[in-house]
Amino acid sequence: MRSDVIFQSSPWWILVCLLVGAVYAFALYQPLPRLVGGATVGGFDKRTTYGLAALRFVVVSLLCFLLLNPLIRSLRTLTEKPKVVLAVDNSESVAAAGRPALNRSLAALQSIRQQLTDKGLDVAVRTLGDTVTDADLTQITFTRRTTDLSGLLSSIRSDYEGRNLTDVVLVSDGIFNQGLSPTFGQYPFAVQTVGLGDTIPKKDIQLKGVIANRIAYLGNQFPVKAELVSNGFQGRSATVVLRQNGRELGRQSVNFSGTPGGKSETFNQVTFQTTATQKGVQHYVVEVLPQPGEFSTLNNRQDVYLDVIDGKEKVLLLALTPHPDIKAIRSILERNQNYELDVRVLTGTPAEATPPVDKVYDLLILHQVPDNGGVGNALVQKYLAKNTPVLFVLGNQSSMGPFNTSNPVMQVTAQPNQSDKVTGLFNPEFKQLNLDPARLELLSKLPPMLVPYGEFRLQPGSEVVLWQQVGSVRTTKPLLALNLTSPRKTAVLAGEGLWSWRLEEYALTDKQEVVDELMQKVIQLISVKEDRRKLRVYPIRNEFVAGEKVIFETELYNDIYERVYDKPVRLEISDEKGLTRTYNYTPTEANSRFEISRLPEGAYRFRASVNVNNRAEQSSGQFVVRDLQLEALNTTADHGLLRQLSQQTGGQFYNPARVDALVRDITARPRPARLTSTEEMNEIINWRWLFFVVLALAAVEWGLRKFYGGY
Repeated sequence: MRSDVIFQSSPWWILVCLLVGAVYAFALYQPLPRLVGGATVGGFDKRTTYGLAALRFVVVSLLCFLLLNPLIRSLRTLTEKPKVVLAVDNSESVAAAGRPALNRSLAALQSIRQQLTDKGLDVAVRTLGDTVTDADLTQITFTRRTTDLSGLLSSIRSDYEGRNLTDVVLVSDGIFNQGLSPTFGQYPFAVQTVGLGDTIPKKDIQLKGVIANRIAYLGNQFPVKAELVSNGFQGRSATVVLRQNGRELGRQSVNFSGTPGGKSETFNQVTFQTTATQKGVQHYVVEVLPQPGEFSTLNNRQDVYLDVIDGKEKVLLLALTPHPDIKAIRSILERNQNYELDVRVLTGTPAEATPPVDKVYDLLILHQVPDNGGVGNALVQKYLAKNTPVLFVLGNQSSMGPFNTSNPVMQVTAQPNQSDKVTGLFNPEFKQLNLDPARLELLSKLPPMLVPYGEFRLQPGSEVVLWQQVGSVRTTKPLLALNLTSPRKTAVLAGEGLWSWRLEEYALTDKQEVVDELMQKVIQLISVKEDRRKLRVYPIRNEFVAGEKVIFETELYNDIYERVYDKPVRLEISDEKGLTRTYNYTPTEANSRFEISRLPEGAYRFRASVNVNNRAEQSSGQFVVRDLQLEALNTTADHGLLRQLSQQTGGQFYNPARVDALVRDITARPRPARLTSTEEMNEIINWRWLFFVVLALAAVEWGLRKFYGGY
């Protein structure tokens, strides 16, 4: 480190500082007349006088010098040795070719590590998962279940940014199954690659993938499609089996015929059709029965998890008489598989007219009911008493009196047997649904609906979706409105003729989308169920990978739905075999999550319970832990990718037998150390030790003066 003094004013002022010190010392210690024996009047001898004067001269001169506020510039130079990182791909696919050969390669790399260190290079070791190790390379366990080479190199680039990293030695088989290809990245260092593994395709049958729905409805059929890739089995066949809970649901035979060009690899697909017979997360297994001579059977099986729900909303469409609108509403609802529609016509046959009284419905659609004849009024009141969401569709047979007392949306005072023809005009102030006003301009081109002629008055809390428009005149009468604030969510379509809207839209656009989307969204909005539970425990994801932590989030509310904490929660988790694990934890405001480690693969159900104000609150659900066999899907090393990566970054590719040449190539090229200089500017007056020096000198002078009797 080198230091220089920098003056903020002319250095000639130092002479002034010395002059001030000299004058001050002379004035205080000027010579006095001598007496007998060489003593002066003040009692000091000559030597003492000169010593005290010198101390005073130094103190005063130094103080004056500090008033000039000089600076000290310090220049610090650091020498950073060249750095090399050994990036080891410790995934399962690397060890698939055999541990003895891998150990020999790692022993050679361990020797290279020592040789590079002896040559003056700073060597570090990184593995997948951003882990740093200083241990013997031969002790690395190749158990990583995924390979992200791009992520490994990117993390090294980030961690060594601005440092003297010259080379990264990537030891890998070139197989990656997560992230981007490493050849897409830009790296400020040379990537030297060492290719491990076997590049010769193995004689094997691989179940490459299984395609299936994530959700299926109870009682519905759904497909499970398996994709197979085989190598070395031309002219032979294999059997693919679909199982659930050990029970075989189906099997199919696959023939591996040759491919054009003489390639030994073939691709096949098989599709199973099965029926969802149980609710909840169901575990299915697709497996290719092992064949003699296969390299590995780990890639012959894949697990499929489906969430089978009995979540179809039960909808009762109750109509007074047969009407084209009934067919239109049926068509709109049947486009959504989540609805189970029950159509009843009161003036039809007895079987059609009488819905089961004890059946629970999630939504009522009342077409011209309540009616003028009172046919369905008593039945309607039974359903309305349950606060079931309802959509009223008015018509010329609707009875306004019972309607007005049964709905919280609007009050209609209509003239008997009189109707008006209106079209729909979208209300741009309605924001509850994500509707496109531009698309809804189509409504002005559709045939008019028949609505009761009279006065319309909105109830508090109601919102208008469509206004009535008579010809080109925009009115303030609602055509389609809803109320979501009342105990029973209700919507009202104040007219009949929905069927003609759908027909005309098809005639104009060859589609039936705008009207159907509008009605579907309104129906979904009033039928959606609110979650009013006071305890909500749920996993942060529905699916986890074996080996990672399963994390639960906990929400607990009081009677006015304020978050509360510090209540002990009991969590029970059951697997497919009925084994139950019990956990107890207490969520806090700082941490409302609970983590569980080392859950094996499978489908799990959980139930959480807590006592709040002497009441038991519960929450339940399900999740899946998957065992992804990504490393078993491809065991053929890709040295071509490694060569391309080295070529792009200025490095070279090495076989395990040539790793000794790696040291020569890295050390043969000039790898100068990096010099890093830092400059600091400090004011001398800020040095604490200088303050104590001045104080000590002044104290010594004062003490000596007192000791020798000076004043």
